Amino acid sequence: AFIVDEFVKSGIEDIIIISSRRKKVLEDYFDREIELETVFEKEGKLDRLERIKPPANVRFAFVRQQRMLGTGHALLQVKGLVGNDACVVAYPDDLHIGEPPLAAQLISAWRETGCSVMASVYEPGDVSRYGVLDIAADGKHVRAIVEKPNRGTEPSHEVSIGRYLYTPEFFNYLEEGWERHEGGEYYHIYALNKLMNEGRVVYRRLSGQRLDTGEPEGYLDAILRYADTVPSLRRVIDSYMAERIGTERIGQNSGKN
Repeated sequence: AFIVDEFVKSGIEDIIIISSRRKKVLEDYFDREIELETVFEKEGKLDRLERIKPPANVRFAFVRQQRMLGTGHALLQVKGLVGNDACVVAYPDDLHIGEPPLAAQLISAWRETGCSVMASVYEPGDVSRYGVLDIAADGKHVRAIVEKPNRGTEPSHEVSIGRYLYTPEFFNYLEEGWERHEGGEYYHIYALNKLMNEGRVVYRRLSGQRLDTGEPEGYLDAILRYADTVPSLRRVIDSYMAERIGTERIGQNSGKN
């Protein structure tokens, strides 16, 4: 829902969600709850009614990846739906808080350059666990992605994150790579390398805050930071922290006695 909200705020009207088996709940989540809407309307609970309605003026399509063969294979499933349009691709582990929305930042970079766009964050410390961008002399284009470079050999401190804007030729290269693929999982890097070799990829350092929910700690951090942006939820956090601090002080005072 967070990424869908980001897309909607960015002016995107067609959203494709790629899922797999046992994830039909995603389709239900973005469908209308007619019975519940009727109850809320009768009871005058208009705030709750607005919360359960799917976004207006947005068309959803759901595509199931029948075999788990990597991100490149997953993206190939939507080639026919995307057609000749540019599209933003989001990995669900990476969330963004800030304005403008991250997807809108990528769209802006695409309009300026006509190129595919990679989102990045600047990581001043050790980047040996990440995919690091090798940036061209013009400071805009990406020449390559160096995966997990040894410390001291990193080409930059711009780290790739799970948000891209792809121009239509990306899917042509993706299909070309799949035809040459010899088995196993297939990733999008083949098509991305083709575009980078042609000087057709730029990067945009995100403005705002990236939240990585791929690990339990990051997931909890994301929940708290998002809740802090919602006044009604912020009160819950404040109440908990006040209670926690009060309990710790009582414990400290008891230890002194």
